[in-house]
Amino acid sequence: MKTIKSELLTSIKNKRLNVFLLFLLSAFVILIFTKLSKEYTNTVALNIKKINVPDNEVILKDSTQKLSVTLKTHGFNWLKYYFQSPNVSIDFSNEVYKKQNTYVYTKSVSYLNEKKPFQNNVKLLGINPDTLVFKYDTNLVRKVPIRIEMDISFAPGFDVLNDYATIPDSVTIIGPHEVVESISHIDAEKVSLKQVKTDISQTTTLIFPENSKDLKFSVKEVTFIANVEKFTEGTVTIPVNIINVPQDISIKYFPKEVKVSYYTSLDNFNNIKPNDFRVSCDFNKVDENQFILIPELVKTPEGVKYAKLNQQQIEFIILK
Repeated sequence: MKTIKSELLTSIKNKRLNVFLLFLLSAFVILIFTKLSKEYTNTVALNIKKINVPDNEVILKDSTQKLSVTLKTHGFNWLKYYFQSPNVSIDFSNEVYKKQNTYVYTKSVSYLNEKKPFQNNVKLLGINPDTLVFKYDTNLVRKVPIRIEMDISFAPGFDVLNDYATIPDSVTIIGPHEVVESISHIDAEKVSLKQVKTDISQTTTLIFPENSKDLKFSVKEVTFIANVEKFTEGTVTIPVNIINVPQDISIKYFPKEVKVSYYTSLDNFNNIKPNDFRVSCDFNKVDENQFILIPELVKTPEGVKYAKLNQQQIEFIILK
């Protein structure tokens, strides 16, 4: 019996608490509704939309290009403006005039009221400042190369035969002449790969300069590519050719042939022939009282990544 009585009292108390909370919530809603129904006067910053700007010109982004208006309206509108500022458009074809490399905007309260940027129940009371000045510059279109920092290592026996490349290989920049002219290249995010043994195709993001807020770029990322192949080494014996020997002397030199080591792809190995290389010694480069010629590899075939001479000196004597 005591248990039933206790549960009944608890239920009554909970119902009273729920009723109290309901009345409290209702009173709060009525209070908010009453407050929002009243009219208030306040100042708000506008979002400026620039339209019909000439194609060959760019409006420079300047923090002073802000327009504040004093409005009188009910609280519901102010609540909306708290989350999203109202917009006003400025038509550069008929609402501004040029003055000393700037566009000047001067419009009155009555003019803005005629444009009706706000709802009918919003009264526009004032504008600050009364004049906006927009700096502009002539657009320049320029194409610059893309530069990528690489940290790539290959699995043993693998390498790239041709140069690395990016698609696209350049980026087109459109913007103020003075800014675009100062940009010689665009960097991309570093490409890091380890133990590579297949073709490379990796997308990387471009790194735009800090002063790029007034610029437009044709792409934001590029694809870094390279053909990876299995490589091998080879050796060929090449005759030594002596050039620029004076006509009034005769020389004898040794060795008459040198070995050349080269590095090429496995697919290209059988295409490499000895006559694809040329080794020359220039007699004009001989130091006085010296009898040493320096061999130079002056010709290598396409498809050889690198080649080197195994002989660094050629001895000679002058025949009398």
